[in-house]
Amino acid sequence: MNILLLSMPDSFEHTPTVAIRMPNGALASLAGNVDPHHRIAVADLILAQTRVRAILEELVRTHRPDLAGLSVMTFQRKTAKKIIALLRSLRPAVRVVVGGYDPSMAPEAYTAESDSLVDFVVRGEGELTFRELLRALEKNSGYERILGLSYREARRFRHNPDRPISDLDGGEIRLPNRDARVLGGYTMLGRQVDVVETSRGCTFDCSFCSIIAMRGRQFHTYSFDRVLADIRDARNHGAQSIFLVDDNITLNVRRFEALCQAIVEARLNHLEYIVQAMTSAIANHSDTLVPLMRKAGFRYVFLGIENILEADLDFLRAASKNAQRENGRQAGNATLKAIAALHRHKMYIVGGLIVGTPGDTRESIEANLEFARRYVDWPYIQHPTPYPRTAMTEDFQKRGLIIDERPEHYDGTTSVVRTDTLMPEEIEFLRWRAERWMKLRHLPPVFFRNPLFVLRNGAKMLAHTFRGMTLKTLFGLEGERQAFERYRAIRQAERTYV
Repeated sequence: MNILLLSMPDSFEHTPTVAIRMPNGALASLAGNVDPHHRIAVADLILAQTRVRAILEELVRTHRPDLAGLSVMTFQRKTAKKIIALLRSLRPAVRVVVGGYDPSMAPEAYTAESDSLVDFVVRGEGELTFRELLRALEKNSGYERILGLSYREARRFRHNPDRPISDLDGGEIRLPNRDARVLGGYTMLGRQVDVVETSRGCTFDCSFCSIIAMRGRQFHTYSFDRVLADIRDARNHGAQSIFLVDDNITLNVRRFEALCQAIVEARLNHLEYIVQAMTSAIANHSDTLVPLMRKAGFRYVFLGIENILEADLDFLRAASKNAQRENGRQAGNATLKAIAALHRHKMYIVGGLIVGTPGDTRESIEANLEFARRYVDWPYIQHPTPYPRTAMTEDFQKRGLIIDERPEHYDGTTSVVRTDTLMPEEIEFLRWRAERWMKLRHLPPVFFRNPLFVLRNGAKMLAHTFRGMTLKTLFGLEGERQAFERYRAIRQAERTYV
């Protein structure tokens, strides 16, 4: 069977494609877990943002897919439906399956319409469900026993029971198939990048997060032998940087320390690593974990600060994962200690903050922005976003705080929820006004590490960061709100890929 797997071209504001183009690890994992006789092609459309239609026409002509699979996040839903329509026009007989966070959390968005162009929805983890679906298609044996699958039957959809979460240590899920990728150009600030997964899940219950709805409060890990084999395979495919995409790798600090040591002993510490981490884990184990991270080659740490104000942390249900402990007791917020430890060992901090919670005022937002300005190397500041089936979304709906219900705006940096005192546009303006200059500050370190990349792409990076601004803005001949309105118009136009 000919299979074409696609990730969407829509990108996040904080990861402009001129500088960061990450592969979709889930699609490579699907490709690695189908039976070997299938002919499978993986295309990350983030690599072809400006020529999506032409690339799809070429892929359909070249690979003649019998089945097309799309991995979709909520803000990519509109683009996904356009791509499905295009695929159907190019190859009417192709069957279409969707998966990922959005179809898993909101399958009705793909199945409720009587004229839906989708045939199957893979809900939750996809490797085993997708493998069983392909076998059923080949044998024409029916789909009613495939756990985690929704499928069209006549003009309605049937939804099979959920598939239990994989424990990962039984060998059922094989390594990704990176050879299936048919587009190139992955990069992280000029270095070829790939993604590797060492664990799945998280046991915290942050109100804004979709992981609990997707997997429950569970944490499962791969063996180190498998993880190291995955890293070697990524390296052998050209990767110089590795993003460990675990939901919460610092949930088990001793395991993370042992993994760092295993990377060193396997002589894989010549690669650069990026990771997401909790402030509490970094701060409470700063004397042992952080030096090991640096020795293993970790360079960028996405630190889940979330917010510096206790009331906001309580709303986000994120206080416990940001707690510093001394002698077994809570001793304040762990953020500053974590930041100091990482900086001491020459690692850069991507500061994950959320501003615009219901109780936020202009002053509380400015306090968080000032914190980011002082302490983080690259700001990753987002607004509360009502993703399907999160506890926060239920709260917003009950309180009538959601102003914008267009999923394509649910990208984290388009404010769609008001606070008790501020409208979304004002919240977004405050972030946009401050954030541009924070990002500019990280350009010299990038230049020091990779001067050729900055010489080639620095002007484009600046143009992206400051889009909406003109010389009149810089010289104070027009107000920043005029520039902000231009930025919003540009961002709106950027959302059209097909």
